[in-house]
Amino acid sequence: MGATAFAQDLREITFVQPSPSAINSFPVFVAIGEGYFEEEGLKVTVEAINGSGAVLQALSAGQAHFGRPGPGPLIAARSRGVEAVHIYNVAARSNFGISVQEDSDYQNVEELRGKIIGTGTADGAEVGFARNVLTSAGMVEGEDFEFLTVGDGGPATAAFLNDEIAAYSASTADTAILNQRGMKVRDITPPEFGRFFGNGIATMAGTIANDRELVEAWSRAFARGHAFALDDANREAVLAHLAAGNPQEGEDPEFQSALFDAVRSKTIPPEGSPHLGWYPAEVWAEWQDALVAGGEIAAPLDDLDAAWTNEFAAMGSEAAGG
Repeated sequence: MGATAFAQDLREITFVQPSPSAINSFPVFVAIGEGYFEEEGLKVTVEAINGSGAVLQALSAGQAHFGRPGPGPLIAARSRGVEAVHIYNVAARSNFGISVQEDSDYQNVEELRGKIIGTGTADGAEVGFARNVLTSAGMVEGEDFEFLTVGDGGPATAAFLNDEIAAYSASTADTAILNQRGMKVRDITPPEFGRFFGNGIATMAGTIANDRELVEAWSRAFARGHAFALDDANREAVLAHLAAGNPQEGEDPEFQSALFDAVRSKTIPPEGSPHLGWYPAEVWAEWQDALVAGGEIAAPLDDLDAAWTNEFAAMGSEAAGG
């Protein structure tokens, strides 16, 4: 009776992720499996939708409480009046790259001038990342390169085989899937772009202002799930939670384990970071500069600092043991 009553008292909330992968959102599924959200009085439903743009639409429409969009799409959305805020830096190290086929003659991004670059989604974080890399190499979209939305996995493989694309802008997970399926690729992204963090946890500014206890509860549970997953002693339990979240990923334990290692490595904060989930202000400025240079936003935001905060990540990290 007590357990039933407790379950009925849980607040139901929705988390939206830009792809079906449980591994890409592993702290959420670990926090669910270990009961951390439940301890905070929350019952989390996870919904997968297509790309960061769709995640931000769901948040702004009140269809979800939290999501995992990329920084580029979030800045672009804020330029249109969508008051979304990043509260936890999940992919603290860049989890995107521009890849070419392993036996390709392309050795650097400058050699992609005049070529078509494949992407998984039309407006996902991988698009902004690739645009940033290519414009930094002196290229102009529409003149020196074009994007083609090809999807991921099988469709991306087909695009390579049919010579529809010369390169593919992809996440760590997407690249691992291509390699696992026999489409061997290699990353030619300049190393300096490793500082560009990727997708993080976001909510709406109104949620922070009017439902602060929810944001604090989420942050504590999420950070505990992240910290638990970073401890190799918990590996077996973590992989079981991820298989429960996405059974298809768990069908091949060896691949699941390798993919988890690749994704997890990108969530470890760079040296000098004070805690898990921490955002460096200077990289937010670089992201914005790249969006302006690429024409994704007309001008810098009036208040870029309003797009992100380290407050809740610090609170979560403290709950996770620092």
